[in-house]
Amino acid sequence: MANDLNDTILATIEASLDAQLRAVRRLRKGESIEAKPVRKMRMSQIGMAYDILKGTQTPLHIDDLLKRIQVSYDIQVDRESLVSSLVKKIKQGKRFVRTAPNTFTLRSEEYR
Repeated sequence: MANDLNDTILATIEASLDAQLRAVRRLRKGESIEAKPVRKMRMSQIGMAYDILKGTQTPLHIDDLLKRIQVSYDIQVDRESLVSSLVKKIKQGKRFVRTAPNTFTLRSEEYR
């Protein structure tokens, strides 16, 4: 078991030193080391609706929900698509509840 731990530590150090050596060699050749561009995480329509409803902690009509998504995330969400997604989640008993026609909120356990 001690040998496994030693091998793991040595392999980690070796990989680290190898990466450092490659970086030094690239710099010697004059190559620039550019950081990889940071990818923005995309959020689903349901994720955006969840965040908005969690923040307000009150039921919202779909029109209000769409307006808040537009302001918060600077994205235009299709009304029918969002309603369809919300209704599917409601039928599955997940996350959302319909309190009135086209009015949604989170299930009480989601506010914890």
